Amino acid sequence: MSINATLFAQLAVFFILAWFTMTFVWPPITKALDERAKKIADGLSAADKAKADLAAANKRVEEQLAAARTDATQRLADAERLAQQLIEEAKTRASEEGAKIVAAAKAEAEQEMVKAREALREDVAALAVRAAEQILKREVNPQVHAELLSRLKTEL
Repeated sequence: MSINATLFAQLAVFFILAWFTMTFVWPPITKALDERAKKIADGLSAADKAKADLAAANKRVEEQLAAARTDATQRLADAERLAQQLIEEAKTRASEEGAKIVAAAKAEAEQEMVKAREALREDVAALAVRAAEQILKREVNPQVHAELLSRLKTEL
């Protein structure tokens, strides 16, 4: 065979192979590459969207944390205010209760003093009666004081 015929045969085989490759092999490869490029683009857009969602979520979390901190601060302030109010109320009640106890003690002391005075009066009266009785026993002379005794009898 001559070199021209070999070149011509190789050229024919090359064109047949190129036609076969372009017709049957190249479209699936191009389709696979296009699909792969689309998947990569979709993945990149999903990653960008995820980054944006993450940034928005972080922003919402920060806002919620700030709101929670503010709420906690407010609750602590309310609790402290309530504690102060309860302490003041307890002090007021304690001073009122102390005043009541002091007043009750004064009243009881006054009552005891009245009872003591009354007992003292009774004792003084009893002593006076005994003393008068003793004095009268010595000085009562029925003959001298007959007129006085008769008047007492008539009065009684």
